[in-house]
Amino acid sequence: MSFAKWTYPDNAPSTSATWKNGWIEVRRANIMLENVPTVASLDEATKNHWLGVARLMRAWQYYHLVRMYGNLPWIDKALNINDEGEIYGNREDRDMVMDKVLEDLDFAVTNIKDISSKTTWSRSLANAMKAEVCLYEGSFRKYRKNEDGQQAPDATGAARYLTACKEACLAVMSKGYKLNTSYQGNYNSTDLSSNPEMILYKAYKEGLLMHSTIDYTCSSTQISGMSKNAFESYLFKDGKPMALTSLNKSDEAPFQYGHLSLKDILAVRDKRLAQTIDTVLLYNGRGFTRFNTGMESTSSTGYGVAKYDNEAIPEGFRSQSGKNYTHAPLFWLSVIYLNYAEACAELGNITQDDLDKSINLLKDRAGLPHLNPIVGFSDPANNHGVSDLIWEIRRERRCELMFDNDNRYWDLIRWHQLDKLDTTKYPDIILAANVANDMDGCEANKVGKYIDGSKDGSRIYDKKRYLYPIPTGQIALNPQLA
Repeated sequence: MSFAKWTYPDNAPSTSATWKNGWIEVRRANIMLENVPTVASLDEATKNHWLGVARLMRAWQYYHLVRMYGNLPWIDKALNINDEGEIYGNREDRDMVMDKVLEDLDFAVTNIKDISSKTTWSRSLANAMKAEVCLYEGSFRKYRKNEDGQQAPDATGAARYLTACKEACLAVMSKGYKLNTSYQGNYNSTDLSSNPEMILYKAYKEGLLMHSTIDYTCSSTQISGMSKNAFESYLFKDGKPMALTSLNKSDEAPFQYGHLSLKDILAVRDKRLAQTIDTVLLYNGRGFTRFNTGMESTSSTGYGVAKYDNEAIPEGFRSQSGKNYTHAPLFWLSVIYLNYAEACAELGNITQDDLDKSINLLKDRAGLPHLNPIVGFSDPANNHGVSDLIWEIRRERRCELMFDNDNRYWDLIRWHQLDKLDTTKYPDIILAANVANDMDGCEANKVGKYIDGSKDGSRIYDKKRYLYPIPTGQIALNPQLA
């Protein structure tokens, strides 16, 4: 599937595992909430810990369901077949549902035990989850538009959630977590247990529990690579964007040893870029074998994804499906720093100290100058209609979390900037690497000297894209969901 297409089809599906599984987890949380108080062997503190875990689970599932589907029924008990009023109930206003979510989160961060484990429930994990939810909801309410029957912006509600995000971040930041010295080490490590940045990670083990992330990025199947637009979002080492830098900003890679080399281009950029993509361009006609072992791979854009790979893993485990065993970060400190800085900026009261204890620590690791409340320049690429400072904080988030799940997509939704994915209005988002020095060897489609990464796909923005369609089969069972 082309990365230039929407993640769901134009027509509503009859069924959806995302819809179904979300409600299964809500039910499990409600069952737990009803049964924990009945366990006589538990003291009150332990009961409240597990009640906090259950409410955190319910909050997390509702957060995902609301951001996908909007207005939803609020279910706070384990339903049975006799509960027709709830089973066939109305959808509640999404703001009311999210206020219920915040109540669950507040209970969780107060009652879940303050333990040091990085592989189970802890108060730091609850605060990290609360920070994500509250940042989403606060910015969503601040930037939504009162048009076509949509809800109006809610400045009061936005401030309440953004303040809650800030407080949750500070709670985590006070617990002694530290940035890992290696940015890439957060993503390609076979052991995150001693990583000081981790709040929660999932451990994989050779021969027991494995995954396919590395295989996807180094196999013979072409991957969806980084776009030209994303590549250009990384700052230069002088701290300036492409339009303003005094450093060499050419993206024309020289042909060396059978490939277009990115070595010199990457040398003048944010260090994270060189830890995220390959050092050469790889495309149809010019495949590349990373670490000189395994299969030759290509990218739809020429920029290969190297962020998750680890040369120390034997080849038989790197490029085989279901054989990778690097650990997976789930919640970690750099995201807390991003959330904190953005919440402070959106509240309008950010200080130099706020930046220095969050974003600027990430910039140190990336080899970039510090960010100040008064940025000192205005990037011509700023098309979000926000201040220079908020634009730079959003840039930092984009670069720090590049290829991390679907964070960018949901960021654009909460900022109400989803129209920026329209490929007819913003064609540079489907353009890719500059192959001017290998025009004959590149077999990929091209627009001028750039690879066309669209694979003939396109996205046209429509406001309906802010929500996923509720499965038609569910609407048939309960017409009030329509």
